Amino acid sequence: MKIVPDTSVLIDGRVTRLLKEGRWDDVDVLIPEAVVAELEAQAHRGMETGYDGLEEIRALASKPVKRMRMRFAGARPTYDQVRLADGGEIDAVVRDLALQEGALLVTSDWIQARLAEAKGVQVEYLRKDPKMSLDQLRILRYFHPDVMSVHLRAGAKPRIKRGKPGAMEIQEVDEPATEERALREMAREIVETARVHPKGFLEMDEGGATVVQLDNLRIAIARPPFSDGFEVTIVRPVAEVDLEEYEYAEEIKRRLRERHRGILVAGSPGAGKSTLAQAIAEYLESVGWIVKTMEKPRDLQVSERVTQYTALEGDFARTADFLLLVRPDYTIYDELRKTSDFEVFADMRLAGVGMVGVVHATRGIDAVQRLIGRVELGMIPQVVDTVLFVDAGRIERFYDVRFTVKVPAGMVEADLARPVIEVTNHATGKSEFEVYTFGDEVVVMPVDAVAQENPMWRLAEPELARGLREEIDAGLEVAIDGDRHATLFVEEDSIGRVIGTGGARIKELEETFGFSFEVKPLQEARRKGRGGGGSARRVDAGARPDFEEEKKAIALVLPRGMAGRNVEVTVDGSSIFRGSVGRDGRMRFEKRSPVGERIVDAKFKKRDLRVRASE
Repeated sequence: MKIVPDTSVLIDGRVTRLLKEGRWDDVDVLIPEAVVAELEAQAHRGMETGYDGLEEIRALASKPVKRMRMRFAGARPTYDQVRLADGGEIDAVVRDLALQEGALLVTSDWIQARLAEAKGVQVEYLRKDPKMSLDQLRILRYFHPDVMSVHLRAGAKPRIKRGKPGAMEIQEVDEPATEERALREMAREIVETARVHPKGFLEMDEGGATVVQLDNLRIAIARPPFSDGFEVTIVRPVAEVDLEEYEYAEEIKRRLRERHRGILVAGSPGAGKSTLAQAIAEYLESVGWIVKTMEKPRDLQVSERVTQYTALEGDFARTADFLLLVRPDYTIYDELRKTSDFEVFADMRLAGVGMVGVVHATRGIDAVQRLIGRVELGMIPQVVDTVLFVDAGRIERFYDVRFTVKVPAGMVEADLARPVIEVTNHATGKSEFEVYTFGDEVVVMPVDAVAQENPMWRLAEPELARGLREEIDAGLEVAIDGDRHATLFVEEDSIGRVIGTGGARIKELEETFGFSFEVKPLQEARRKGRGGGGSARRVDAGARPDFEEEKKAIALVLPRGMAGRNVEVTVDGSSIFRGSVGRDGRMRFEKRSPVGERIVDAKFKKRDLRVRASE
């Protein structure tokens, strides 16, 4: 008996396996030179499939069973035939060889099998095995119930990341360093299994980088020259969360039900973005919406009724064209990174499809900023109206994105009114950021930074008060509340004299000092504890935080009562940062950031570091 295996079955390694199982006895295995050339070309391009196919040929050459013989047959293909292998040139050469030799063609390629039958070639088509189990995979021995990922590198001990978002730790496995040969065998086993498992497929295989999706495992294989060493990383989801378990669940459900929305789920890697996106997809499907996904790789864990699409011919724009024919109610786009991703997301949203996009971001506002320059500024609220920022598996910030026409915060002249995008904290109802154009620039302005007192204003107040006292013979206080705006507090019976007939006197003062003044009674300043140049300003000294050091970050641990509040961080009384406390009562800073360096320095030198509420 003679068999001719084609490229597909040599890659998935089933010829050797079936010989050992006794499928064929007393057999000649003819390896087409055309297949050898194709596998060699793939290996030179750094493709894992090329290495696996050549390894299978080597295994066959070692005669895994007694009653078999292997030889190479056929002519070496031309360069053009190898280059056009994806178009079927090599498959045609293999079919011709099987016909000439009167041999059985063995393939796992459905198209190859059908064409061979049509041309009168004996063929055995090896289907994917629906009953195949992954239990025998060697990589699974590292996975315990709480293990999120396994990191294997040649010459290093295996490492595992265990826990859930917000409570993860990396542990080194107590075993010898992984040898490259063992790692290569493990990688081959993964690729071979993916080609025959009903829930396995190769997402990418080029230039030394291979990405495999195998049931709920996402496996990345890197080899030189793409990487400096052989490496295998396996990631799987460890948390399956219902939307009900999230804060703001009812509001999110209401929004999703009432009309099609544009939602961005943002967060840092491992924060739990995909888990929330999965929960949204499952909820939408459960209430009767038609839901699809756009992913590369396709690793969201969704129900069987949610179809997962990848980039059609490597281009998500083509996938979007197809989806618009399918007419889904909602599409989950995981992940948005490149400009083309945001353009496709915006195009589908403006076409009326509800969109949920997953975005890498360190803050909620960063997700909106990534749209700037990729989507016309005035269209952003129509593309995205909701931002959910996820940290440690929880919704840390819920932002509404709205469009209005107003004078931006910090500006006082009415003629400066312009279109403004307001990013509002849903929990407080307060606008936290404003996005608008100023000249040729797009400005993303933190409203708190404008609404709260700038430390430089406080330093300038005594000088301004001193100058005003030389011009005004009356008791006064002054509070600067803008770069060119201040409130002037004077005795009530002196207000008319300070303003002057028709406002002439106050205009002179504004021209002299370069400020726009609002005049109010001095008693109001004293009630509020406002004003500079001698007024009694009431300032909370603030709390001294505890410190938690991580490898690359430092955290300020604050009393639970400060969780979620806007605060100011000071060192020896000088402000170094204004921002919000996390819901866990912590503020985290990268050590190499300017603020992180100041905090580390203050801790090391035992300087007076405090955190106080800034509302």
